Parts: sequence; structure tokens; C-alpha cells
Amino acid sequence: MLHSLQTGFNRQLYIPKLSLLKRNLNLHEWQSKTLMQKHNVSIEEFKVADTPQGVFNAIEEMDYPVYVIKSQIFAGGRGRGHFVENGFQGGVQFAKNASEGYKFAEKMLGNHLVTKQTDEKGKIVRSLMISQGMNVKRELYFAVIMDRVTQGPVIIVSPKGGTSIEEVAEETPEAIAKFPIDIELGPTIEQKMKIAEFLEFNKELFPKVAKEVQALYDLFIKTDSSQVEINPFAETKEGDIFSLDAKFNFDDNAFFRQKEVFSMADRSEEDPRELEAAKMGSSYVGLDGNIGCMVNGAGLAMATLDVLKMYGGEPANFLDLGGGASKDVVVKAFKILSSHPNVKTILVNIFGGIVRCDMIANGILEAVKEVGLDVPLVVRLAGTNVEKGIKLMNDSGLPIITASDLGDAAKKVVKSVNEVVKKN
Repeated sequence: MLHSLQTGFNRQLYIPKLSLLKRNLNLHEWQSKTLMQKHNVSIEEFKVADTPQGVFNAIEEMDYPVYVIKSQIFAGGRGRGHFVENGFQGGVQFAKNASEGYKFAEKMLGNHLVTKQTDEKGKIVRSLMISQGMNVKRELYFAVIMDRVTQGPVIIVSPKGGTSIEEVAEETPEAIAKFPIDIELGPTIEQKMKIAEFLEFNKELFPKVAKEVQALYDLFIKTDSSQVEINPFAETKEGDIFSLDAKFNFDDNAFFRQKEVFSMADRSEEDPRELEAAKMGSSYVGLDGNIGCMVNGAGLAMATLDVLKMYGGEPANFLDLGGGASKDVVVKAFKILSSHPNVKTILVNIFGGIVRCDMIANGILEAVKEVGLDVPLVVRLAGTNVEKGIKLMNDSGLPIITASDLGDAAKKVVKSVNEVVKKN
């Protein structure tokens, strides 16, 4: 979730990606196909099942020489993945009949699939998509995204689909073309023809390509997508064009006018701490360290991660309470941090501008009494009523370590966590 940047001071800064500051809706492949179907994008016939018998029945209802059975998880590289419980190879399988489909489903459903985009624990497969096997001639790449540089939609295409677009960009960047789109007009006829030409379609297929490009772009705009990625965007031997695999992202800011889309959300794979934080209007992202962080304001939260790293610490999370954090929010945030199994020390770094430091201190004390304090707690407060806040904590009789500034807090929290690790 984070990438690092080497600085002139010979240390690394944590630079949170934009995804830390907002929560995006992800859809399973079958859900994306449902949306594509609704917006007149050409797709193959498909069904969804969550039991082996359901897979058997789905295949029985279709009539094709081969069927593709795909694990539905939020991760790429499913075809090359493996299942933890039984070692079964491949989260994507090809079945010739219902009996084969049933046997595959028994090995896939309810088990954890590990891919290049998951951790070693993998993600549990709760459903499978069963689709018509296509007679694919070529696999291409198509995407529509919002682009910062042009401040509008950009269509990205490549004749080298069916593989990681990042690898294509690194190895053969000339095989990728970008087409900035005027958001008021949409893709022009000329742009659609250039896209078809770059993708190396025969001229007789240009009208079909133009139709699919327009349909995918319309879907992107009408659903307030931040990304529509089709990989592969396929040409069949029969001369048809299908969107065979899709990945969509939607900004949560579009919820108020895309309630039908957001009702499709499957939160079962998300970190429950992130969901709890979202309910109280806070932003939480789990990281790999052991220092739990509670901060108000995204900028201060990012600076806190940076300073911790500078002093040799490893943050366990990014948690921004927001500018108007209340006492109740602080209590709930403590519960979230305390539920993280890796947290060995907690750092609270609050600037009292909109919110008063004495109110935050009361929230901390109430949280400690309610949740308990099993790990060292370091608190740095600054701003409105800071003296009152510090006095409240010092007079509480609780083992709370106060700090004068962020650097002091970082030193104390790193020292505390090292002592805890040594004891264990």
C-alpha cells in the first residue's frame, strides 16, 4: 500500500498513495460483466455459483464445447495461483462438461487462493463464474481511466493483451497507445478508427471496434468509474469482439448517484478495521509494522509515518481521524488499533485546532479504561488546551507516556516497541 522514496538525507520517506486517502469500490468479475451487459458491451454468456452443485447445474443449462470456471476474488493472477488447503493449481479452470466442473468446484470453493497479488494466506473463494469458452484469435488490452495530466478520460490500448500491462509498458512501451478524450464530446470517429488501427484489426472489423469502444466509454462515464480495464479485449476466430475479463474501480464520492452500483459491493474481503473506521468517517489502512498510529489529519498522519520511519520504527497502520475527531471517535479508534495483532505500541499524535486537546485526552482516558492498555501508549498533543490535556493524562495514574513534540514521540515509541519485542 505504500511505496518509498530515497531522499538526499540518505533515508527513506513513506509516501502514501492516493488510495490511502479514499476508499474505492471494487467489483468481482461477474458483477463487472453484469454492468457491461446492461450497457451493451459484448460479453460471453456466464453464470455464477457458490456450490459444486450450482456449478454443475449452470453448465447443464448452457451448451458449449468448453466452459471457463473462474475464482471470484479481488486479485489478479488467478490462473497461475494455487490453493492453500489442497495445493490445487490454478484459480481458473477449463471444463468440458458438468461433471468436470463439479470436481473443479470441490477443489476451489471454500479454499484460499494465493496469487501474485495476495499475501501468503491467500483469499477465500466464495463463488465461481462459469462462462462460455471462447474461440479466441487474439488477446488485446483496453482501458479507460481518469488522467491527472490531461485532467480527463484517457483510453489506453495495446495489441499485447492477456498479460500484465505493466510488463508491456516496461518491455515494449511502443506497444501502448494513449488517446486523451474530450469529456464533453466523448471519443470521436477518428479516434475510434485510430484505436482499431493501432490494435491491428482488419478494416472490415473497424465498425465493430468502434461500437465496443463507444459502449465501454459510455459505461465508464455513466457509472462514474475511475477505471474500466478490459484484459483481454478479444477478437475471436469468427470475427467477433468480446470483453472477456474486466476490472472496474469506482470512487466512493460517486455513491450518492450510483447507489445501484454500490449496492453490489462485497466487503467480505476487506479489512474489518478499515470498515469500522469508515463507519465513523475515518480513513484506515493496515500496514506491516508494529506501531499503531492514531492521528488527526491526512497530512499529519503521513508526516507521522515518515518520522517513525526516520527513527527506525515501522507503522502498523495509517489512521486519520479527521479534523473534527470527537471523544467517541477516539474511543472507537482505540478499539480498532487494539484489535490489530501486530501492534506492540500505540502512538497518538493530535493537533488540537478544530478539536480541543483536553477533549482528546478525555477520550484517550475513557478508551484506556474501557478497552484496557496491554501495550505502551505514547501521546503527543499540540494546540488548543494542550496544557489541560497533558495534565489530565499525567494526573490519571495511567501508564501513559507523554511527548513534547513529534520527534520526541517517535523516539519514545520506538524505544518502547523495542523493549516490548525484546521481552517477547
